[in-house]
Amino acid sequence: MKVVSGVRRSGKSTLFLLFREYLRKNGVSNDQIITLNFEDMANEPLRDPHRLYDYLQNKLLPDKMNYIFLDEIQHVHDFEKVVDSLFIKDNVDLYLTGSNAYFLSGEIATLLTGRYVQLNMLPLSFKEFVEWHKQNDLFTDRADMFNKYLQSSFPYTLFTSDDLERMEYLREIYSTIVLTDIVTRLKVRDVPVLEAGNSDVV
Repeated sequence: MKVVSGVRRSGKSTLFLLFREYLRKNGVSNDQIITLNFEDMANEPLRDPHRLYDYLQNKLLPDKMNYIFLDEIQHVHDFEKVVDSLFIKDNVDLYLTGSNAYFLSGEIATLLTGRYVQLNMLPLSFKEFVEWHKQNDLFTDRADMFNKYLQSSFPYTLFTSDDLERMEYLREIYSTIVLTDIVTRLKVRDVPVLEAGNSDVV
């Protein structure tokens, strides 16, 4: 079982997309790959653990290896029961993503009884940031690169030169982390106070 955790929009889903492309290039057929993103409303009915397990069970090919990618799995109630049941199958290779708010290493060890490898993803390092600009002939000088890096190291912001668009994107990430992840995880009751603090920062 492979578990990828990290701050929102750090590239977890993209990492899995690249790996699925790798699998296809190496002879794995599309019907062997099952992908679900639980932030997609189309998959909301599958947040029920029994429905999710039945859905996946019906998709499995009995005579082939099945690669299952479950993105933002923390939205599934009692998800650990589903993934533990899948893990014991010989023909399932399982990949999970979740945000740091839910996937702290100590909690994962408590929830998942099977063996797993955890990868913690971060936004781009400065080295990666510079390499991307060099590959795309956008490198100026290191001081300028560092100033841009301080503005944002999230991958998506590399593809926009609009300052307003970049700031709005960063505000949305910040608000989602503070007002969704923290409120849900810590069961914050006085949300207006938290929102007030949030507006002061952004």
